[in-house]
Amino acid sequence: MKHFNKKRLLATGSAWLCVLALASCGGHELAEYQPGQGIVSTNPKPEWAPDIDPQMQAITDELQVLQGPTPLYKLSVDEARSKPSVKDAVNSLLNKNKIAPPMLPVTSTMQTILGYLPIYIYKPSNVSGPLPVIVYYHGGGWVIADTKTYEASVQALAANVGAIVVSVDYRRAPEFKFPTAHEDAYAAYKWVKENAASLGGNPDKVAVAGESAGGNMSVGVCMMARDNNYPMPVHQLLVYPVANNDLTTESYMKYAKAIPLGKELVEWFVDKYFRTQDDGNNPLISLVDVADLHNLPPATLIAAEIDPLQTEGKQLADKLNASGVMTTYHLYQGVTHEFFGTYAIVTKAGEAQNQAAAELKTAFNK
Repeated sequence: MKHFNKKRLLATGSAWLCVLALASCGGHELAEYQPGQGIVSTNPKPEWAPDIDPQMQAITDELQVLQGPTPLYKLSVDEARSKPSVKDAVNSLLNKNKIAPPMLPVTSTMQTILGYLPIYIYKPSNVSGPLPVIVYYHGGGWVIADTKTYEASVQALAANVGAIVVSVDYRRAPEFKFPTAHEDAYAAYKWVKENAASLGGNPDKVAVAGESAGGNMSVGVCMMARDNNYPMPVHQLLVYPVANNDLTTESYMKYAKAIPLGKELVEWFVDKYFRTQDDGNNPLISLVDVADLHNLPPATLIAAEIDPLQTEGKQLADKLNASGVMTTYHLYQGVTHEFFGTYAIVTKAGEAQNQAAAELKTAFNK
């Protein structure tokens, strides 16, 4: 085991004029709407991502302006939780460019299950009958963000797959340390399986999905179900998942200063969630090095190029396949961690959403 330091629909239109957007922290250049390209950054490429997609860069530039000069890992937990997110950067750019966000045919309700666990239930309004169900776990390093931060991803999955999506507000650190979030994820999955019919869903067609820390917990839910002889999900959608406790991989070195996720922010997250460094060696965290991945459901793994987690994501896909788990791996070039929910601006995010939806539909139709 290697040493572990303490350690998110391209908006289309042909008649929009170029308009002013916020400047990057490094200057006052423009982001602008360009017909055929959408909202793109015209700033110089950042040193940490010389090949970044111009649409993606518009978002990371905007995020830096909205969050201010102090990085999240230098803030208190409450301060970090209050800072704008990638979702806010997308909405800010759309607003400044006078572009309405996508309106998807999805409705949502909220309820509390098991006496302590809030869930948000998203239903596509253009389909009927018992629907497949996706249990979704948001990212944020087990510390920041919530279901609303990742709502764009959830809405797209519900609309594109034609499924009910149950988004889980698991308990976060440092108030609740490891393995609380993982246990909440499994408890929510079991509740959904046992109550799917009451939601209008099919209990025999339940998948799990998650981004970043949520992707990690999706695998953990499958492992816990297997080990407890409980019916497993029919599929696992893993979007740039946390898969190891090694901060010395090639992508950690190459993208240590990446935005919105860099090495120092990962260290800050883990310091808040882990009880001790030994938690990094737990199979629920160290999926690549420690976990037994045999006999798990088929998986789809969506990866971003400009992401410290890129290397471990590929390692996880390879290990799943080597363990006999049919796994497809899709690496999207020029985009960062958190790109999956940015489809209102980033074309590649829409492509990733479509890919994920296609593979989930295939799994549900078997």
